Amino acid sequence: MPDLGKYAVYVLSSYAVSIALIVALVALSVARARKVKRDLDRIEERVKNG
Repeated sequence: MPDLGKYAVYVLSSYAVSIALIVALVALSVARARKVKRDLDRIEERVKNG
């Protein structure tokens, strides 16, 4: 890892915040996709059963 000098705290914290935001966005996207799939399966089942 390169020597970041006096800016190391700022650079590393920026990386940490960025990674945390990316992980949060992925988690929210996966959760929403599961919810939408569950809702669509429920609607599809209702349509099939009339």
